[in-house]
Amino acid sequence: MRAAVFKEMSKPLLIEDIPNPVCGPRDLILKVRACGICGSDLHMTEPSSIMPLPPGSVMGHEFAGEVVEAGGAVSGLWKSGDRVAGFPYLCCGEQAPCPNGLGGQGICAKGLTIGLGQSPGAYAEYVRISAWSAHRLPDVVSWQEGAMVEPLAVGLHTVDMARMSRGDTVLVIGAGPVGLATILWAKFLGARHVIVSERTETRRAMAARFGATDAIDPGKPLTPQVEAIAGKGPDIIFECVGIPGLIMESMMAAPRGGKIVVAGACQSPDTIMPLVGIGKELNLQFVLGYRPADFDFVIDMIASDRVDVAAMVTDVIDLDALPEAFESLRKPIHQCKVMVQF
Repeated sequence: MRAAVFKEMSKPLLIEDIPNPVCGPRDLILKVRACGICGSDLHMTEPSSIMPLPPGSVMGHEFAGEVVEAGGAVSGLWKSGDRVAGFPYLCCGEQAPCPNGLGGQGICAKGLTIGLGQSPGAYAEYVRISAWSAHRLPDVVSWQEGAMVEPLAVGLHTVDMARMSRGDTVLVIGAGPVGLATILWAKFLGARHVIVSERTETRRAMAARFGATDAIDPGKPLTPQVEAIAGKGPDIIFECVGIPGLIMESMMAAPRGGKIVVAGACQSPDTIMPLVGIGKELNLQFVLGYRPADFDFVIDMIASDRVDVAAMVTDVIDLDALPEAFESLRKPIHQCKVMVQF
């Protein structure tokens, strides 16, 4: 099969022929129909990464596809042609619930990530997943929408971990894909004010489409701008960028007793002043990924037309265009979510 293969840092991906994935007894082989490019992929291919990608890896963890082969142990549950959004995690699936599960996430601690350097991902014509991690897609959900389930689940989990109350004022720093997904779910789940701090006019406009009620200038002090809109400081600040300094900036902007949820994946050392957090009794929450139930919820919301995610996809490319598009995202201009369509 053809795939985009990572060779070395600071070098573009290469389109190569590699062996087709082999289906285990509890696995599915999907023909990939759509796969999104994630910022995590970019970070893992940069020399400064603390989680460098092994040479020869195939990335791609935001994907949807069609079952072309089911392992013997699951052949009664899945058939050729079934439509799937893939939870990007390989698990043995021998026991349910999993005795090695990670803290309520429903993920096997012995498993392997898909598309993040452990098991080959969906920047390829075919991908192997666990039958356990396959989430059925209704016919009304397009392939591109199916590939958007993963990044939307990130935003849903982020808002869920914030324990947001109805009527809260939230400030979202950054309107990239994670920020937009966070904006969407914060508004959907009852925030009164969803305020975005974003420099790029294109992304500010997109944030408004996904539920942001107001936008503020990140070049000016954040707290006075939020207070002018909501009459108070933010109850929750979502840091969705992931560059050094933003956690500390969020701590400075937060009111006493406020909560900061860190979803931006900063891969460089950062510095905070603990005394600021102590003096304000701040709650600092870090989040990672999602749970299987988040995938099911997102799929149901898309299928019932309760959320519209199509506008988040700004570019659709084929596999041959992936290496160039991937490199262009290191300094994005208009792009939000770039989708590889097969």
